[in-house]
Amino acid sequence: MRVVIVTESFPPDINGVAHCALQTARHLVRRGHQPLVIAPAVPDPAADTDAPCPVVRVPSLPLPGYAQVRVALPSRRVAAAIADHRADLVHLAGPFVLGVRAMAAATRLRVPTVAVYQTDLAGYARTYVGAGEATAWRRLRAVHGAADRTLAPSRAALRDLEAHGIARVRLWGRGVDTTRFHPGRRDQELRRALAPDGALLVGYVGRLAPEKRVDLLAAADGLPGVRLVVVGDGPSGSALRDRLPGAHFLGRRTGDDLARIFASLDVFVHTGPYETFCQTVQEAMASGLPVIAPAAGGPLDLVAHRRTGLLVPPEDPLALREAVTALAAPGLRAAYGRAGRADVAGRTWEAVGDELIGHYLEVLRERTAVAA
Repeated sequence: MRVVIVTESFPPDINGVAHCALQTARHLVRRGHQPLVIAPAVPDPAADTDAPCPVVRVPSLPLPGYAQVRVALPSRRVAAAIADHRADLVHLAGPFVLGVRAMAAATRLRVPTVAVYQTDLAGYARTYVGAGEATAWRRLRAVHGAADRTLAPSRAALRDLEAHGIARVRLWGRGVDTTRFHPGRRDQELRRALAPDGALLVGYVGRLAPEKRVDLLAAADGLPGVRLVVVGDGPSGSALRDRLPGAHFLGRRTGDDLARIFASLDVFVHTGPYETFCQTVQEAMASGLPVIAPAAGGPLDLVAHRRTGLLVPPEDPLALREAVTALAAPGLRAAYGRAGRADVAGRTWEAVGDELIGHYLEVLRERTAVAA
């Protein structure tokens, strides 16, 4: 198949949309297909040197107040790239700006589309502007309603989409690299550097942005025998350093370095209430860690309460503090960690990628049947 992946974000960006688009492109190449990626331009001209397939970059501007996020500008390159690639199918990753234009182009060219829902934009609207949820859903309905199929990453996301009038929604999760993220990467030297007194290492990995509610970790900062570790960057970084004076801030980490940090923690905490999936939870589970996460969105599918971790009411600092205290028990942590690792063992990117190709083929067969 000749597939065009139109994504709102692509490496060197570090986020769920970029990572999933990259893994999708890699898997399509491994299976003998011919993908092309269309993504917003980034400042680094060498950004696509290691990309698994050709990448067309569309002019973009940094989002005001959040320079790490770039927004594509109107460009004829999108339609031209889809046509020039002779696409059999267009894959829209987290469509909102660039994806809307790609949907319009695919419709004109009569190319089938699969739209992958990845970001709770309505939740972000509430966080950043205190309004705009209805506008966000109207835009989402416009693009997903036109798609031949929408793929939701979790049951909560699927229900949300259907409740807002979006049809033809199917479930498609995410893979995790269980070789890279592995308990065997635990590094005692790193642990001694982070907690020379042997404290319980409680970590967060992800963007440091308002919607992630990392400030809730203040409830655990200062607990006797606990040391916080925060990995990531973003616009809230400076404020969080003030809010969490006892935490280690390690900045942005990737690859094997990130895997080593994951495995060296004792407990992983995710604080954001607006996750449609939450890849870092899977990476923590693959690393053998018990997980504390909000009982909302994607984590509901990933964390088995009192078996692989603890689900707590969203945005409840006291509940988070109590969960950290409960996981001070080493036997409980070990049991949850083993169960979590077992749960994600089969969720490889290869298995998830083949499932995606199955969705592509079904959409192509449906289009062929309608045309006949």
